[in-house]
Amino acid sequence: MENFLRDNEDILFHLEHMDLDRIIRLRENDFKNEEGAPYAPTDIADAKDSYFKVLDMIGKICAETLAPRAAEIDQEGVRLIDGEVQYAKGTQEALDLFAKADLMGFCLPRKYGGLNFPSTMLSIAAEMIARADASFLNFGLQQDIGETLNKFGSEELKSRYLPRLASGEWGSSMILTEPDAGSDLQAVRLKAHQDADGKWYLNGVKRFITNGNGRLGLVLARSEENMQGARGLSFFLYERDEKMVIRRLEDKLGIHGSPTCELQFNNARGYLVGERRRGLSKYTMWLMNSARLGIAAQAVGIAEAAYREANKYAEERVQFGAPVKSLPPVFEMLTEMKISIEAARTLLFETARIVDLKEGLEHIKELYPDRADQINSDLKSYSRLANLYTPMVKGYATEMANRIAYDAIQIHGGTGFMRDFNVERHYRDARITSIYEGTTQLQVVAAIGGLTSGTINTVLDDYETEDFSHAPRLHKQLMTARNKFEKALVQIKGIEDAELVSYHARRMVEMATDLVQSYLLLRDARYSQRKLKIAETFIEKMSTRITMNAEFILDGDSSLLRNYSEIIG
Repeated sequence: MENFLRDNEDILFHLEHMDLDRIIRLRENDFKNEEGAPYAPTDIADAKDSYFKVLDMIGKICAETLAPRAAEIDQEGVRLIDGEVQYAKGTQEALDLFAKADLMGFCLPRKYGGLNFPSTMLSIAAEMIARADASFLNFGLQQDIGETLNKFGSEELKSRYLPRLASGEWGSSMILTEPDAGSDLQAVRLKAHQDADGKWYLNGVKRFITNGNGRLGLVLARSEENMQGARGLSFFLYERDEKMVIRRLEDKLGIHGSPTCELQFNNARGYLVGERRRGLSKYTMWLMNSARLGIAAQAVGIAEAAYREANKYAEERVQFGAPVKSLPPVFEMLTEMKISIEAARTLLFETARIVDLKEGLEHIKELYPDRADQINSDLKSYSRLANLYTPMVKGYATEMANRIAYDAIQIHGGTGFMRDFNVERHYRDARITSIYEGTTQLQVVAAIGGLTSGTINTVLDDYETEDFSHAPRLHKQLMTARNKFEKALVQIKGIEDAELVSYHARRMVEMATDLVQSYLLLRDARYSQRKLKIAETFIEKMSTRITMNAEFILDGDSSLLRNYSEIIG
């Protein structure tokens, strides 16, 4: 039987070698199981066994149920009938199957019907789902909305709504974007006002809302009428009723199985989540960072699917008397695709590990306030790392997925341009990943502070404490590249021209990402000769990229900044 977990040797490799022990202890509060959950693990081995069994189940559903229906789902799409969204038949069947298997509360606490799994495991599940059908991941296994409500909502709201999400009874959405407030969420205008009894009501329009028909939504709204910018925004939970109208469904390039809605709120009842005026600065940013990790996993899944289609076609397609896979221009493309995916995956799992440790420490701090002094230093460190790695992996993985989907069509030639082949769908689905939940350009803005603040230096120093004696030549090559990067970083820190710093920011973030992935691939290479070959090939190309980018920055010239206004008018 097909299974998207068991047929992926790289995921199995990481499951075998990733360090989950501390994450599990934090997640399970040292296995105290104070709520008496019948299926809670009793030790680390038991938890890992549970993780594998659930991932194995998801891998089977993805391979045998979801993937075979993906082309049909893409073609059928979603429809708006009498104000209600109707999913494609295959989507509804898969949703019902996931709910029946109790998979919709993947990361939610057991007390609300969830599995209490960490983000590291969610990243694996998300990749497999996206490989099967990228649009299905946008139903999110209820994680982003559910986890945000669990972290910041009152016990009353959590008890009332989280069980409905965990059971799959209700769908959910994050309701942030507006026609005039896309990436600039500080410009949100949808209004929230209180009546004489202190009840909140929402009025206005939201656009580009993924799964906006979901029964439950988290809404960013302007609660302070005379206060502009982020300080005037609060966060609200909304349960769908007749006071919200779905005005239209967007006709999109890709992810056709996922409804993208325009919503009109007409004095709809909302429930304040957390504190007033913290809607964007705290709650939305946490929600979006969680979603960005999911989009990175989605991108890796799409890339994996596109690569497999291209590799299979190249093996079967005979030209000039031989399979095209034997031709250097083709096997070079396939090799680069495979290396890029595995570089993205190791960065994805490292990011998820950091996020899990940060969230675990925050949870323990809430449970045991008297341990705050012991925890704070570690927590601050992991918070800084999460703020750097999350935009880094989102930026890299999504750009990588777009490139691989493009190359997969190229390997197919003219046939890849036809709807008869899946690569055409992967190409369309990949395109959104580098746009929604923050464009690549915004990920650069989010990550650059981690470079200029010195966090990246600490990161690289920490990797240097590890043992790379299995690859001394590659380690030396990596150190040379790091030296060039750090010279460029010193120059960037000394530049007072903000426009020039912004101009070079993407190059700096890409160099930092290259270095981190090189260290991670060298770490992986301790356990596998094949991984050593991947590290060797990646570091060879990485060294060239860093040399080019560093020299461009150190040269100090910026003809584009001088000339762009005359070139583009």
